Amino acid sequence: MSSPLLQVQDVHAGYIKDLNILQGVNFNIQAGELVVVIGPNGAGKSTLAKTIFGLLTPNQGEILWQGKSIAGLKSNQIVQRGISYVPQIANVFPSLTVEENLEMGAFVRRGSLTALKQEVFDLFPRLVERRKQQAGTLSGGERQQLAMGRALMLQPQLLILDEPSAALSPQLVNSVFELIQHIHGAGKAIILVEQNARKALALADRGYVLESGRDRFQGRGSDLLNDPKVGELYLGARHLNPANPGINESQN
Repeated sequence: MSSPLLQVQDVHAGYIKDLNILQGVNFNIQAGELVVVIGPNGAGKSTLAKTIFGLLTPNQGEILWQGKSIAGLKSNQIVQRGISYVPQIANVFPSLTVEENLEMGAFVRRGSLTALKQEVFDLFPRLVERRKQQAGTLSGGERQQLAMGRALMLQPQLLILDEPSAALSPQLVNSVFELIQHIHGAGKAIILVEQNARKALALADRGYVLESGRDRFQGRGSDLLNDPKVGELYLGARHLNPANPGINESQN
């Protein structure tokens, strides 16, 4: 197997000095993979996403992008290396139009953005109808499409999505997951942090289960979805299928 696109090695990080939310997380993703991160509230899922993207600095451990350290770099430096991030909230500029939001997403690019915008509009045709509309007037599902479209304006190698289905109706949740599947199908590597664990794992190449700031389980998405221990602890089901040898419980 080729070297991982991104590696997180024994990372400790948090929001307050000497109080780590992440307590030795290990994680990796290959080029083109869709890897899901699930776990209970407070497990460190969003903290992991923010640490990878440079919004938090690790207090210990290493983050390698294509074999080179990016731990401690700022978000603007991370973006320039080919990583985009869509936060759960405050992920669009509400006073700007849809088109202006997309242009802001390509802030480090030089030259015409016409072709890049057209690629996003082809992927999210609903945004074409709203291109001159202020983002703050969009529906929740449309804002999520815009947030993902803006992140794709830089044509990243890795897209980090933090709870993209949060606060959406069941119909819109299905739509968002279809979009994620489509983006992944085009060859994009995606880290998907998600509370909707069943839907996320059903799409995933691989998944990680975080608990108390540590990676407790990892394995193929289908294996995690069907593992009785994972089901009982994290998916609200006591018994699904017999234990699957594809599951690894991390030894921390």
